[in-house]
Amino acid sequence: MARDVRPLLRTLRPQRHAGVYAYALASPGVDVASLQPFAIVRETEGTTVVLEESRAIEAGLVVVARVARITLQVQSTLDDVGLTAAVATALAREGIACNVIAAVHHDHLFVPIECADAAMAALRALQGCA
Repeated sequence: MARDVRPLLRTLRPQRHAGVYAYALASPGVDVASLQPFAIVRETEGTTVVLEESRAIEAGLVVVARVARITLQVQSTLDDVGLTAAVATALAREGIACNVIAAVHHDHLFVPIECADAAMAALRALQGCA
């Protein structure tokens, strides 16, 4: 378990993916897996799908948020302490909302599409300051 987050921050290497992603609501009965989503979250109230916006629109899903996807290329683990907090704090200082989906290999950030460039700048600055 990492106790000092600075080595991780120095190697963030944020990468913005092309296009616009969407947080969308799937209607009951929609085969969301066939839409090739990045993520599916099933909650009591309904199913949230994170996918390319064009696919959401084609499928007739309700788009709740238009976002940019940024992947942190740092090799972190699920038990590293402080990485998500440091990233969220740096973005919050710039007034940028962020949703994080952590996976085994990388963390994936979703920020409002209009804030994508500012988010990338904040992440690069965070990497340089570590």
